[in-house]
Parts: sequence; structure tokens; C-alpha cells
Amino acid sequence: MFVGEAPGADEDRQGEPFVGRAGQLLNSMIFAIGLKREEVYIANVIKCRPPGNRDPQPEEVEQCEPYLIRQIELIRPRLIVALGRHAAHSLLKTELPLAKLRGGRHSYHDTPLIVTYHPAYLLRSPGEKRKVWEDLRLARSVLEAP
Repeated sequence: MFVGEAPGADEDRQGEPFVGRAGQLLNSMIFAIGLKREEVYIANVIKCRPPGNRDPQPEEVEQCEPYLIRQIELIRPRLIVALGRHAAHSLLKTELPLAKLRGGRHSYHDTPLIVTYHPAYLLRSPGEKRKVWEDLRLARSVLEAP
């Protein structure tokens, strides 16, 4: 299961998460761990696009959290990959910088959780792709573990 921040304009128009350039990059990330997009569930912390595409407010995260929790309960993923700071902070209930959260294995209600950069961030900062590859290798090792 991959969890992002909130739908963007393209996602709102099409009613599907991670479309456009960020979605294409996410597809490549999914493929890098040996899966196809059809084999993973993609969700967002916030279920509707914040006005002006601003960062989600804490009360918006709180209001949407029961929906995300229910999605996770229904899907029962073997692994959650938190895409970006907002997803990581929401799931892990922390304010630690993303740089301190990525690169290690965390847990969300007994489900392994890996933190990595959001695909939209990678489009703006392609030099960080090597770090994401390390995170995805960790994710693949979690999936391959018995």
C-alpha cells in the first residue's frame, strides 16, 4: 500500500490517485520493487484536495484519518510506503524531518512501514532518486521476508 498526501488537480478531475507525471514516476517506483500498479493499493491521507493545493491542516488530517485507518484495515497490506513528509507525519504521529524517517523500518499498527520521498518532490529534485532507490530496496526486502 502506498500512501500520499492529498489528491492534486489531475486526481480530482480523474477521480484516481497519482495520475500525471508524479503518477508515472510512482508506477516506476512500484515496478522497482517487483510489482505492478494493479497489485498495490494507493491512498491519500487527505481525501479531497485542500484549497489552493496548500498543505493539509491538522484538523483536516484528523477528520480524514478514520477513512485511511479503515482503508488499511480492509486492505491489510503486507507493507505501507509513506510517500513524503505529510504521509509519514500523519501515519507515524511524529514531526521528525523526513531525512531522519527515511532509510529505516517503522511500523503502523503492526504493519511494516517504509518512508520515502513523494514522487512530485522527485520531479523537482531528481538528485534524490538514489535515496528513493535505497528506500525501495528496503521495501522489497520487507516484502520478500517470510
